[in-house]
Amino acid sequence: MIREHLRSGVVIPAHPLALTAERALDERRQRALTRYYVDAGAGGVAVGVHTTQFAIRRADVGLYRPVLELAADAIAEWSTDGRAFVKVAGVCGHTAQARTEAEIAAALGYDVALLSLGDWRDEPESELLEHCRIIAEVMPIFGFYLQPAVGGRHLGHAFWRELAEIPNLWAIKIAPFDRYRTAEVVRAVIEAERDDVALYTGNDDNILADLLTPFSGVVGGRTVTRWIDGGLLGQWAVWTERAVALLRGVQEARAAAVAATRMAGAGASASVSVRAAAMIDVEWLRRNAALTDANAALFDPAHGFAGCIPGIHEALRRVGLLAGRWCLDAHEELSPGQMEEIDRVWRAYPELRDDGFVAANLERWIA
Repeated sequence: MIREHLRSGVVIPAHPLALTAERALDERRQRALTRYYVDAGAGGVAVGVHTTQFAIRRADVGLYRPVLELAADAIAEWSTDGRAFVKVAGVCGHTAQARTEAEIAAALGYDVALLSLGDWRDEPESELLEHCRIIAEVMPIFGFYLQPAVGGRHLGHAFWRELAEIPNLWAIKIAPFDRYRTAEVVRAVIEAERDDVALYTGNDDNILADLLTPFSGVVGGRTVTRWIDGGLLGQWAVWTERAVALLRGVQEARAAAVAATRMAGAGASASVSVRAAAMIDVEWLRRNAALTDANAALFDPAHGFAGCIPGIHEALRRVGLLAGRWCLDAHEELSPGQMEEIDRVWRAYPELRDDGFVAANLERWIA
């Protein structure tokens, strides 16, 4: 059920870490965030990922298990309507550490491990693939193409093609922030004929364009087209109720365009999905540009993404979900000029925000 749920395409926020001014875990607001994501209509959450702060793994912090457990408990308590809700655990490090984290996540009832390869800097791709196979024996894996600007590395078509042969690969988060490399991953999955592997955008700089693009590859002499199913994004940690509406609108637009194209009759020179893309309203391009502009303010690419997590925290602080922007690293703060950029996009794009939804429910989430 969860695997099919992933493949259907859902919003998966990358769960932030709520801290007090003393930089201790704020359990009440951490739980409130999870409740917010459930009520906003998200299809799952990813916990223990970059947005949750990698420092939770440090021995002097010791928050990896407690934070995963808190989210799992909040989901069990709050998600009572019977709909599927995927629990994604961030799993990092070399094999010994990653196996331990995967075992913790599996014991806590998490469904799939988002497998970060950020610590694998110089090893050959064959070693990375063996690492992925080992973790996939512990629990299903969610592949992750992390952009080099924040610690990732270039992984070519051959890597993704071979990763797609791992039976317990359930999904891939594609986040190289690069159009060439994004298309390369989708093509590898198409060529592997893994229609059961869900594709998720992590390209916070181009979310709607990813979701509205039909990607094509050739298998056995025939053209096969795949859409990116959903998103697992730091951007969707904020304004989540609107993100759910955006994804629903994208899915409706894709379905309507494909249906209209089929009725009109597809020509021999183009696939149905490619022809359908031309029928999707240009208004979606405007929305994509607006969301990218807003993301630039929150994620701080102007300073190498240094203010990314404080930027997300600031958006959540403004609506009352967080009490402050505090990070585990006391030096991690907004970059120079970032607050002014957040102010600007806050005024420019009220349609992207879900302030009213949060205001109507905040009291019961925090209770």
